[in-house]
Amino acid sequence: MKLMLAEPFASLWAGQDPFSAAEALQGQVYRELEGRRTLRTEVAGRGYFVKIHRGIGWGEVAKNLASAKLPVLGAGQEYRAIGRLTEAGIATMTAVAYGERGLNPAQQHSFIITEELAPTISLEDYSLDWRNTPPPVALKRALIAEVASMVGGMHRAGVNHRDCYICHFLLHTATPVRADAFKLSVIDLHRAQTRAAVPRRWRNKDLAALYFSALDIGLTRRDLLRFLRGYFRQPLRQVLAEEARLLAWLERKAASLYARKLRYGDAL
Repeated sequence: MKLMLAEPFASLWAGQDPFSAAEALQGQVYRELEGRRTLRTEVAGRGYFVKIHRGIGWGEVAKNLASAKLPVLGAGQEYRAIGRLTEAGIATMTAVAYGERGLNPAQQHSFIITEELAPTISLEDYSLDWRNTPPPVALKRALIAEVASMVGGMHRAGVNHRDCYICHFLLHTATPVRADAFKLSVIDLHRAQTRAAVPRRWRNKDLAALYFSALDIGLTRRDLLRFLRGYFRQPLRQVLAEEARLLAWLERKAASLYARKLRYGDAL
């Protein structure tokens, strides 16, 4: 069994079974699947997000693998990713409770509780009307540079997100957002993979997802080139020469994802 309890849960659950205590938490349910439950709860006036994994069974594991998808087996993936990003200095969630028990990966019972990041707005919502009402140029460039730095840093830290869309970057709004003063945090790491180094295939999948998710917000080609320069931390001429195949693939992949979105809506 693995267990980490920080305050307020270390005191709140003293002498209790933490797994039963996590299951008993009440609040607004955001997702309820057969093997996973996500909810927001409050303790002592502060908000927390709770993700409980109950095991998906070998049948679901086989189904995922047969469709070339890697199954999410428990809260450990998110907990490890949070730790790796925190070590790398990349703003993300703060885990205050984590538990995992059971040796059978298909029947494992686990949970993770993170502090709510509030007040915030996702980059997707923040940029929703950029086509009609463009943001100040300096702010747009600063946000692009920060996302490039965060995604590049995440990959260099050995973490690939697997849901790397702009909706999973939260802009903190407690103070006015300015080009020279803002904070972004990356969230929703339950599918993330953590290794010594990110394989090129998974790096490229993250980049394609990010590019696809930004297609509708009015970015220019210069904006995209600025992102590439910041992500690779190399002169643009060198990036264009060395990563020509990647850039062509990203265009095709993002176009494919966008066409699928038009056919099926947001159910990607």
